[in-house]
Parts: sequence; C-alpha cells; structure tokens
Amino acid sequence: MPLFMDIHETVPEGVTLQDVIGAHEADVKVQDAHGVKYLKYWFSEEAGKVFCLAEAPTAEAAEAVHREAHGLVADRIIEVIEGS
Repeated sequence: MPLFMDIHETVPEGVTLQDVIGAHEADVKVQDAHGVKYLKYWFSEEAGKVFCLAEAPTAEAAEAVHREAHGLVADRIIEVIEGS
C-alpha cells in the first residue's frame, strides 16, 4: 500500500497537542471506511504545523478521512517511500 505524508502548513491559532491527539483519534475512527491507516503524526506547536503519515490507496482517500473526521484537511499530501 502506498505511503503518504500530509502536511498541515498552518494550524488554527491556539491548537494544542491535545487537540492534535483528538483529531488523530477521530481519523482512526473513520479511516477503515476509506481503506486508510494513519500510522503516525508529528506536531510542532512552535511552527504551527502538523505532519501525518498514512497508508492509503490514494492521496484523495487520505484527505477524505480528515475531511470526514474533523474537517482539517492538509495543505499538501505527498507520496513517500520509507527509508532506513
């Protein structure tokens, strides 16, 4: 299954780690319906960015999970290959 990294360039002001955890939990609840598995996420409060790694059939499927789960869609989604 392809791997995708989505990049949320600017998160709403005041977003906390707890908010990001909640959004990830919402993704997990709906991901199966789209054939997606969100694997990891990273949050930089200082930079105001979130990065999410997912296995998905397409970038559009990964976006659909975010859209359905919480509406916070990524600014960019790129296919990646895992290195060592």
